[in-house]
Amino acid sequence: MADSKREIERKYESEDSGLPDLTGVAGVAAVADKGVAHLDATYYDTVDERLAESSVTLRRRTGGSDAGWHLKFPVAPGVRDELHAPLSDTLPDDLAGLVRSRVRGSELLPVVRLRTDRDVRHLLDADGGLLAEVAVDAVHAERLTPGGGETQWTEIEVELADGGDPALLDKVEKRLRKAGVRPSASASKLARALAGTEPAKKRPSASAGKPVTAGDHVLAYVRTQRGAIVELDPAVRRDAEDSVHSMRVATRRLRSTFKSFGNVLDRAVTDKIGDELKWLAGELGLDRDREVLTERLTAALDEVPATLVRGPVSERLHSWSSAEHGGARGRLLGVLDSHRYLALLDTLDALIDDPPLREAAGKKPRKVIAKAVKKDFRKVTGLIQQARDLEPGTDRDVAIHEARKKTKRTRYAAEAGGPALGKPAKNLVKSMKALQNLLGEHQDSVMARQTLRELSAVAHAAGESAFTYGLLHEREEQRALRVEAELPGFWDGIKDRAASL
Repeated sequence: MADSKREIERKYESEDSGLPDLTGVAGVAAVADKGVAHLDATYYDTVDERLAESSVTLRRRTGGSDAGWHLKFPVAPGVRDELHAPLSDTLPDDLAGLVRSRVRGSELLPVVRLRTDRDVRHLLDADGGLLAEVAVDAVHAERLTPGGGETQWTEIEVELADGGDPALLDKVEKRLRKAGVRPSASASKLARALAGTEPAKKRPSASAGKPVTAGDHVLAYVRTQRGAIVELDPAVRRDAEDSVHSMRVATRRLRSTFKSFGNVLDRAVTDKIGDELKWLAGELGLDRDREVLTERLTAALDEVPATLVRGPVSERLHSWSSAEHGGARGRLLGVLDSHRYLALLDTLDALIDDPPLREAAGKKPRKVIAKAVKKDFRKVTGLIQQARDLEPGTDRDVAIHEARKKTKRTRYAAEAGGPALGKPAKNLVKSMKALQNLLGEHQDSVMARQTLRELSAVAHAAGESAFTYGLLHEREEQRALRVEAELPGFWDGIKDRAASL
């Protein structure tokens, strides 16, 4: 896997003013001249510039201390995650995988060449430690696609050293501004190069515009969730924290939206897409469910007195979790490279570009969206009542689980309708999230008990004591009963929430 680092930097215009003396910046004891480096970078993208559209940059660069392939993802203004792979003639497979959700079947082509003369200074502290690198870059940009031109400029780039204090950048900027240097209007060299070498005739980028109709509001939510899946794909491949869960939530939001707003988007079309989203959520859930169960059971075991722990319970739990993680991880990476997954992304793009709108899509949003949200809420009401009427056991467990799923759908429908419905929708989202968490605690207990029974059977077959597994099982059962006892009062406190929509 490529090396990665968090890049925190700021760029400034520097046509005439040059670089002022920075030794007066608080905390900077010395400025070391590191000489001039000659950099030659070729940036790659699809013909329709999908990477640039999402502020992702992919380049092959020679010269300087970090020659090789560089892939950068935006994190926040002035902050990017950069992945670096050694210099090679072709794009390394691991970097290719990280852009696959955006590129898919399209070819990556050279789009811009940047040749830069970089005059480098190091800002040092009193001990000679590196605080930041300041570079004055004289850039010559050439578009490599038909009809493009050339441009050149000079800029100042200030990059914080690894582990440095971001407050230093504010101090440096204050000094630069006093010298007449101003922040760059472009977020990156590539963005400036593309703008400055743009062909005379270029297809205008599509704009969704401000939501007006019910269809506009629903499609805006669909577009956001589709974007989340695409943007989270590289993080999932890199096994970044919470990325799998977030991507799974985005797929569920999309599927729920298609079901909730069948009067806006034709379900004859969206149901098929929903089936594929359900498949993807299931694949994402294999490892996520294991992660949640492992955390829950490990915490529960930590609460058991040592005298009541019989046998290698912790070791067996760890072995189960590691084995499950390894298998699920490899399977998930295969899913993200599969034709089925990439075809799903293409299908979502096609739906957004040419949505299967029904008559209600053209109407004013408030009434259409409120009606859909209330319909989902009524389903939650029925399932909660059903669960309350059942005796504790499997049937009640199933009813509570179904209520949780419908609670999620109601929450997501209210989220989609938030811009049109205002504060009542926000209040409903908050209530549904709280209910979802309560019901989720119950479902986690159900799944934990199932896993404990499986582990207990394996331990028994190995000649180990099953006592501790039984103890944990009993505690999980009590946790579920507490949720069931709390549910009626909790529900009575929020059951009329949808009436204000």
